[in-house]
Amino acid sequence: MSAQRPTTPLEIGESIELEVTGIAHGGVSVARHDGRVVFVADAIPGERVLARVTDAKKKSFARAAVVEVLDASEDRRAHVWAEASVDRAPEDRAGGAEFGHIALERQRALKAEVLVDAMDRFGDVELAAEDESEFAEMLAELVEPTPGDDEWADDADGADLDASDARPAGLGYRSRVRLHVDPETGAVGPYAARSRRVIPVESLPLASAAINQIAPLRDAMPDVTSIDLIDPAADDPRMLLTLAGDKNRKRSGENDVVRELVEDRGFLVRAGGFWQVHREAPVVLFEAVRDAIAGLIEDDAFDPGAANLDLYGGVGLLAAAMAEAAGPSVKVTTVEADEGATDDAAENLSELVGALAVTARVDRHLADLLQGSAPVRDRLRRGTVVLDPPRSGAGGDVTRQLVELSPQNLVYVACDPVALARDTKTLRESGYDLTELRAFDIFPHTHHFETLAVFQRA
Repeated sequence: MSAQRPTTPLEIGESIELEVTGIAHGGVSVARHDGRVVFVADAIPGERVLARVTDAKKKSFARAAVVEVLDASEDRRAHVWAEASVDRAPEDRAGGAEFGHIALERQRALKAEVLVDAMDRFGDVELAAEDESEFAEMLAELVEPTPGDDEWADDADGADLDASDARPAGLGYRSRVRLHVDPETGAVGPYAARSRRVIPVESLPLASAAINQIAPLRDAMPDVTSIDLIDPAADDPRMLLTLAGDKNRKRSGENDVVRELVEDRGFLVRAGGFWQVHREAPVVLFEAVRDAIAGLIEDDAFDPGAANLDLYGGVGLLAAAMAEAAGPSVKVTTVEADEGATDDAAENLSELVGALAVTARVDRHLADLLQGSAPVRDRLRRGTVVLDPPRSGAGGDVTRQLVELSPQNLVYVACDPVALARDTKTLRESGYDLTELRAFDIFPHTHHFETLAVFQRA
């Protein structure tokens, strides 16, 4: 039977009543209206809501945002961020906490559902109900820091509380925040969801206490386009400003080096460079990669003397995790396009005699390796590749290059489940087995999460 086709066009601004039936990747729920799929912001599967249409350009689907909850889920909570609540008009809601109205346990169950669905639809990997339950438990492994004072105590009624101090859980974890400046008014704040509209806010509940102390939330800054607030683990908080009219988008102090800590290991990071935003995320991912490598060693599937690679390597966090498992003499080349990050990686890995930091685009570096001699190709074939690509994933070109190089193992850290699933399909069709899949909730109150996948050449 063919799907029902929409018979009545929807108009932007139109209010429609919806039965919310599922969750989609991207932090929106799914409903149907007159045969058309509607992606609904600020809803929870199982609810009945009144929603306002925000996008109706496509014939096959529309987008809408909840304006009134008619039948609420038992997992609905008072939003952790008042400025993102359904009490506000959709266009006036701060973006960046799209799951903030959902109980943490349900958030994780929804993320697990998204992962299972993505691997099934885009990766051709069938996972059972018990796998989904296991992923939900994995996502709950991360202990979220909470503010160190009573900042959120007044908003605790009806929220999920941290048992140690009776404050809402999942707050105060962000050590990095970017705010934007309205070019007309100079007002400072995050963007609204799916918009470039700046929303002035009173506080940043997902951010650390230090960031909230330095955040210029009420000050007009007309000569600035964006503000980066940084709270390093082992250094003083920083504020980086991007000035209006700067064509190169240079931020004040972006090349200053700050110190971060992972367990008892120090890392130097450019203030304007990439570092995971959750205070505990670098530790979680470091340990996950270390444990994955340790598992390969235990199975006699890891060669420390091979041409091991750390792609999209940043400042060397995951190359260091490889060395933690395999020993300081391991051979590993970390490849990163950002020159400043590569310089930091060279310093961070300087005690590893077999480590090399290379500044290059990953696809170009792999292309060069594919032109290597037979002995070089053999060392690569015996090697293990750790990769942590951007949200778009490694993609078809890089994945095909990796398949041609044919390393023994791939340890893939992904921040987008659909991108991971697509690359998984390519790898499995090319002779790799997916032997491990783990998930980590390092972005509470958002739809984002990290996944680690291990592939071994069959």
